[in-house]
Amino acid sequence: MSDGRFLGWYYKQRAGDYMLAFIPGRAADGPFVQMIDLRGARRFAMPDFHVRGDTVRTGDCVFSSAGLHVQLPGVNGDLHYTRPTPLRTDIMGPFAHLPMQCRHGIVSMGHRVDGRITIDGQTHIFDGGSGYAEKDAGRSFPQSYLWLQCNDFPVPCSLMLSIAHIPFLGSAFTGCICALVLAGHEYRLATYRGVRILTLTDDTVRLRQGKLLLEVYVRPLGGGHPLLVPQRGRMTETIRECCDAHVSLRLTQAGRTILTCASDRAAYERR
Repeated sequence: MSDGRFLGWYYKQRAGDYMLAFIPGRAADGPFVQMIDLRGARRFAMPDFHVRGDTVRTGDCVFSSAGLHVQLPGVNGDLHYTRPTPLRTDIMGPFAHLPMQCRHGIVSMGHRVDGRITIDGQTHIFDGGSGYAEKDAGRSFPQSYLWLQCNDFPVPCSLMLSIAHIPFLGSAFTGCICALVLAGHEYRLATYRGVRILTLTDDTVRLRQGKLLLEVYVRPLGGGHPLLVPQRGRMTETIRECCDAHVSLRLTQAGRTILTCASDRAAYERR
């Protein structure tokens, strides 16, 4: 893109112990599709890139909130998404209307996935699988951040948590956006709602907002796989994403426990 900005979507699906995500995007150095699963990550340069709403067409691939069609070297198949779970309002809150280095959006906190993808001759079936989708736009990813997402818990729960260094109007602050959807009810903790970060380490996050207390403990399994992220609009920086981190969480309100659960199927990044 000539204006030094990037656009990117993240479509994740899981069936049992297998996780697969596609990241179609466009940056100043050209359009691309990145793919990550438990075995590693790949990047495909693409010939074109067309966006309409949350539908992306690039090469012979289509990505949308209704599903995806993938035709890449060694990778092909179709997946269908049903029963999406968008948030009620923009996860960025009032910051969606202000100049930001990077804007984050949630397409679906969780949905059903059906279909199959063949990778290097091995077919992965997702019938009855779970999915998640988000998007980003701007010039650069934060210089430091934590991102965690999981919707494969023993209870009907989906979590997205991001805490990042945010440059803003010549200064900077640590910003937090977090959405937890439990049995259809949305709990949102965010800087613009007065959240306080009580603890922030590589393995522990504790957030308090009013009477809500969210405690998240994460343990990545392995060092993760390399993905490219934008710096000044170009895909020149490398982060690592773990596809199968262990996460446990506890949500209380005024001391009353609302939720305790754990999963070995979280996606996790820390920069």
